[in-house]
Amino acid sequence: MKLFIAEKPSLAQAIAAGIGVGKKFDGYISLNGGKEIVTWCYGHILAQLNPDEYAEKYRSWRMEDLPIIPSLWKLKVKPDAAKQFRIVRELISKATTIVNAGDPDREGQLLVDEVLDYVGNKKPVQRILLNALDEKSVKQSLKDLRDNHEFEGMKNAALGRSRADWLIGMNLSRAYTIRARQVGYESVSVGRVMTPTMALVVRREEEIAKFKPVTHYAVKAIFRNNFGEIPTTWQMSDNILSLDSEGRLLDKKVAEDFLVRLNALVGRQGKIIRVEEKKKTENQRLPYSLSTLQIEAGKRYGYSPQTVLDTMQMLYEKKLTTYPRSDCEYLPENQFADSKEILGHLKELPNFSELVKNADMSIHSKAWNDKKISAHHAIIPTRIKADFEKLNAVEQNLYVMVSQAYLAQFYPEHEYKATTVIISFADEKFIGKGKLVTKVGWKAIYKNVAKSESEEAESILSPVRENESVKYVSGKIAEKTTKPPARFTPSTLLQAMKEIYRYVKDDALKAELKECSGIGTEATRAGIIEKLQDNGFLELAGKFFAPTEKARMAVKILPDEMIYPDTTALWEKELEEVAAGKESFEQFYQSQLSGLSTLLDKAKTVRITPSAGTVLCPNCGKAMIRRKGKNGFFWGCSNYPECKTTARDDKGKPDFTASTRKISRPHFVKQ
Repeated sequence: MKLFIAEKPSLAQAIAAGIGVGKKFDGYISLNGGKEIVTWCYGHILAQLNPDEYAEKYRSWRMEDLPIIPSLWKLKVKPDAAKQFRIVRELISKATTIVNAGDPDREGQLLVDEVLDYVGNKKPVQRILLNALDEKSVKQSLKDLRDNHEFEGMKNAALGRSRADWLIGMNLSRAYTIRARQVGYESVSVGRVMTPTMALVVRREEEIAKFKPVTHYAVKAIFRNNFGEIPTTWQMSDNILSLDSEGRLLDKKVAEDFLVRLNALVGRQGKIIRVEEKKKTENQRLPYSLSTLQIEAGKRYGYSPQTVLDTMQMLYEKKLTTYPRSDCEYLPENQFADSKEILGHLKELPNFSELVKNADMSIHSKAWNDKKISAHHAIIPTRIKADFEKLNAVEQNLYVMVSQAYLAQFYPEHEYKATTVIISFADEKFIGKGKLVTKVGWKAIYKNVAKSESEEAESILSPVRENESVKYVSGKIAEKTTKPPARFTPSTLLQAMKEIYRYVKDDALKAELKECSGIGTEATRAGIIEKLQDNGFLELAGKFFAPTEKARMAVKILPDEMIYPDTTALWEKELEEVAAGKESFEQFYQSQLSGLSTLLDKAKTVRITPSAGTVLCPNCGKAMIRRKGKNGFFWGCSNYPECKTTARDDKGKPDFTASTRKISRPHFVKQ
């Protein structure tokens, strides 16, 4: 019996439909008289043990017990998946061959492999990679089963990520919580990816607070030739005293005086002394990965990254789009043959009929590239025709975005001339810059999409030539004030996680990390951002993130290795090497242990300034902490269990009066 173990029920149903007509039982589907069985997990149905499940002593948080490093790593069955786990285990025992049908990424590989390892499977295992759930795609994948050993690197990378997260989270959260509580702070939660992501928001807020706006001025002048207006900017000479170090004019009167001089010359002739033209081409935009879709959908519609992921998962399960958690923006060349059928369906979408009609099926964009494909490819529409009216508004918008990016592959490149014109007038120089579109190409698909600020700022210049006479028409003063860096939105924070090389502290790492896919993965980034909100580190003020006091405190006391993304980004790069088979799991794991030792040494010696209003224990001098018990709030010593001092809560303060004081002297205090 061949047993398929799918990542989730929807995937199992698609595989079963691709095999043939089956009979559904409790927890599995039987096909071909029981010769083939399809069962499923519910994502990870196994979980890591907590420290106290390894040893009872870890129930108490003590610095002397750190680091906690399991000598033998163990997993447990999640309580809500216990029944399904028993079904899967029983089916594994009866199978002759097993097929790992996890999602085509690192986590999908691990969550099935870890079940097989947990039950001690010794039977041969194959791998199916499903990027789409329509019947034709499933049948093609069923004909291309691979040896599961080929994906050992993906499994090891996911396992390395899981254990690194556990080691950092469990050990550093305990270490810094112990130290923080001693001086009156609450607990400190530390995450390998979560903490540097949170710190991005904290540092951005600090940059905004320190920002001092600068108001500066420029003189804009309009000239005209036989073809139209030429907008320009006065090029100030370096000997103007009121220029700052960046060449900005700070004295408005200088601009006003010059404008008076100019306006006395309206209608006079100037001369174009130089024209620089560069022909430029923009290749067809690539189809979407999950991150690029989350970022653009956030900017276009204000959707959160989690909303985009959840919606794309629904479209995937409806068989309308391909696998959503893809980090790839390229397509396999053998799918080019499907394009005619897909475009045939897309012409039924609102406003797509003419666009599809103008598509050129002979165009083969750079998106079709087998060398860029690993386990999955870019997100595109499938060969299933969408019943568009039955989709909700979010599904419709995202389906259209995915379809536009796919359709762009069958349009010509966008071509234009980037032009710089220099005009001599009144013994001064004026420079105009702009573009002249010579072929709209694939951007015709986006003509009704709101342009970004940068695109709107581009001037469209009239045709110009050197030595041509031009007439001065008018001028004005442009007043600008420098703006602080923008606060993060959910989508721009996700973009920062993806492009983390831009935010590293060590500039020397930027080039090295530019090719790295960032911190977190396509599947986890949205969840990490939501977790930061749920755990009280970030809060949304309108559409922008603001850090809480809890986040600010964490950044104050944590080491640079945790609050800057350098270390985490290097770890992510290592995980990519593990996934590619260029580095072993053991090498990565040992580097984690070494790094953990260094980080714990810093935690044990860090100096933390007590929080304002900290109340010290009258017995041992450590901070008292307000806690909530079954009978309400009370105060307890942060040095518990060595010091068992407690006090009643009186309107948010500890009451140490004789009648309510309950103090147990610590054993190390002399009587």
